[in-house]
Amino acid sequence: MDLKRKKVKELLQVNLFAKKFWSKSQETSPKEAFQIPLGSKLLVEKHEWWTSSNGNFALGFFNNSDRPYQYSTGIRFNSGLIPSNEQALVWVAGAGISVGCKSYLHLTDSGELLLFDSSKGVVVWSSDTCNSSVSFASLLDDGNFVLFGQDQDIVWQSFKTPSDTLLPGQNLTSLQSLRSANGNSVSSCYSLTMDTFGQLKLRWENNVTYWRTEVASVLPIISAVFTKEGSFQLLDAMSRQVWSVYGDDHKDSNVRFRFLRMDSDGNLRMYSWAKSSKSWRRAWQAVANQCDVFATCGSSGVCMLTSSGNTTCKCPFGSSPNTSYNCLAPYNDDCKSGTSMLMLKHTFLYGIYPPEDSLIQSSAEKCRSSCLQDPKCTAVTVTNDGEAQCRIKKTRFITGHEQPSLSSVSFVKICLDPVAVALPVKVHPPSSPSSAPLHRRSNIFYIISIFGPASGTLVAILMIQLIIFLYFIKKRRRIRRTRTAKCPFQCSVGLVALSYSELKDITSNFKHQLGQNLFKGVLRTNQVVVVKELNLVTENGENLDEKQFRSWVGVLGCIHHKNLVKLEGYCCNSSQRFLVYEFHKNASVDRWIKEPKLSKRFTWKKRMEICIGVAKAISYLHSGCREFVCHGNLRWENVLLDEELEAKVSYFGLTRFGGKTSPTGEGAEVDVAMFGEMILTMVTGCQDQADLFSWAYTEWVEGHGLRVVDSRIGGKFDGEEVERMLRISFWCLQTDTQRRPSMGEVLKVLEGTLSVDPPPPLYPSLDP
Repeated sequence: MDLKRKKVKELLQVNLFAKKFWSKSQETSPKEAFQIPLGSKLLVEKHEWWTSSNGNFALGFFNNSDRPYQYSTGIRFNSGLIPSNEQALVWVAGAGISVGCKSYLHLTDSGELLLFDSSKGVVVWSSDTCNSSVSFASLLDDGNFVLFGQDQDIVWQSFKTPSDTLLPGQNLTSLQSLRSANGNSVSSCYSLTMDTFGQLKLRWENNVTYWRTEVASVLPIISAVFTKEGSFQLLDAMSRQVWSVYGDDHKDSNVRFRFLRMDSDGNLRMYSWAKSSKSWRRAWQAVANQCDVFATCGSSGVCMLTSSGNTTCKCPFGSSPNTSYNCLAPYNDDCKSGTSMLMLKHTFLYGIYPPEDSLIQSSAEKCRSSCLQDPKCTAVTVTNDGEAQCRIKKTRFITGHEQPSLSSVSFVKICLDPVAVALPVKVHPPSSPSSAPLHRRSNIFYIISIFGPASGTLVAILMIQLIIFLYFIKKRRRIRRTRTAKCPFQCSVGLVALSYSELKDITSNFKHQLGQNLFKGVLRTNQVVVVKELNLVTENGENLDEKQFRSWVGVLGCIHHKNLVKLEGYCCNSSQRFLVYEFHKNASVDRWIKEPKLSKRFTWKKRMEICIGVAKAISYLHSGCREFVCHGNLRWENVLLDEELEAKVSYFGLTRFGGKTSPTGEGAEVDVAMFGEMILTMVTGCQDQADLFSWAYTEWVEGHGLRVVDSRIGGKFDGEEVERMLRISFWCLQTDTQRRPSMGEVLKVLEGTLSVDPPPPLYPSLDP
């Protein structure tokens, strides 16, 4: 007991000292600083700035070069010694939220700093310091923007909410992070964090750590600090330095300005102002070889260092790296003429979507052979640093790096179907003796069919049908977690964040109810919206916390498709969560199916267009975004129609708020089955799901499929399209989920670009 008491006492003393140290390190005097009174405003159109007393820093609006009429708020260097084009940004409000040209930054009379967007008519960012007794604000000489209380205590400061940069004297704790900015200053996928053990990490999308500090410390590490002399240090609870790195101009008295930045390419760098060249020079960087930064080339190929030390991306798979879509692993599981392996020497490959590779101990030949035999394998990398290791990749999103000093060798699986252009790479012997030569050129376009092509003879047809049937029994449907690099990990920019009181105001205190937990509202911009209240309780009986909610809303906010209802905003109240969607006055599809008056405009052509639109939307959610999204509640009542009767799928991704799905592809089969039900409802016009399936299937089996078509159409339909719709719906409704097609394949069938054979029995008692 005495020993336990002693340890507890020591820990309390350490925590007390840490608290005193932190408080002391953050003390800043407002004396000699320009005081900004309450009620002050900065207007975009007036090009106004608040400056520090020494003139070295300025806070105001800056223009995004790639978006000429959009502005962000931030702090930049302002010294006359630095040319205007080199006055680097050191802090951005709200991770680069963009606002219109009539917007303003307002220090309100209640002491809150607000960023108002004129284009949306709402507050898009705030310091959350309302009623915190703020007396005035100051931009201090060290670049820290501070809201001071009545006793000149710090109520809020920009140093505590860093964006991508640390200035001299600024600390980073385990509660903070630096996130790199992309081209338009919106946060990207790279970040610098400090975990609870005091370890600094450079990370990609919270999945991969590609650089870290290895520190052994007796006392807890409480912060990282960037010093005025040009060093980056980790300090323990006794303010002792336990780890540090130094810029090559450390303690150089001629250097007046410095900063440490998490750059957009994922590297952490220290910069110093060079008076001679009048530019920022790189004094230190965390990752010496930029190709060692995870996903430096993304899905644009393999990273290489040039003779000048710069990086370049090349595509060794035989396609162009001009876009992120063209340099994917060339193999897919629809190969019909066998497969082979491309050998890439001195190359290390890894998957990025998802980033996890499976690792086994194996020789190079066994590693290559195992990939050939595995239908899910797309590439392997063999390394031998004392142990022969085989890294297996099962995604088409592959990147990596190449350099002569690497001993690793990689193999990429390719299809031996005829190709239009020869591949300028070494090819290993094919896995099928009937494979066509790689150098063969063909101008023939091949359309891949998941159900098999037609043949010219009856025998061939019967053989193909038998092969296809066995194929669907044995094949396990694989849902690829395909992600596009165009969609950022957090893309909440543009979403309106509403307080609960604002929500009550726009909905007139939830007066106009549209349905269960659905309310009509009007934003300040006069835009009509739909407000949906969410159930917070997960399937484990736990409440969804705010962090989880905001994180997933950020993902949903970046999803844009013409057949998806746009998410306009959200409300994260202490006990309630709401989502705000755009409004469509033509209501949901189920209403059009039910009401005879409306069904007159519901022609067969329009029904086909609506089904295709929904298929496009769900296919996009499953495989068009980097983050897999399951709808989970796909019904016609959740599909709205715009003024042109174009389908708009709503309330997608909400099952995540109930803790029922994961971002790895789970739930896709459920969406496919639900869509199969929706197709039957659309074809027949029937709402009674209990008997609909068995009735429609029986009619089709007996050769009377056209009888199930909604009589209100008056016989004005395409018989071939009806047959195609029924067949694909029965494939979607297979009880064996492995037989169900992907939504991308369903879409192609509906569009008529894929043929679809008769499905196996939908019910064991019925035989087609």
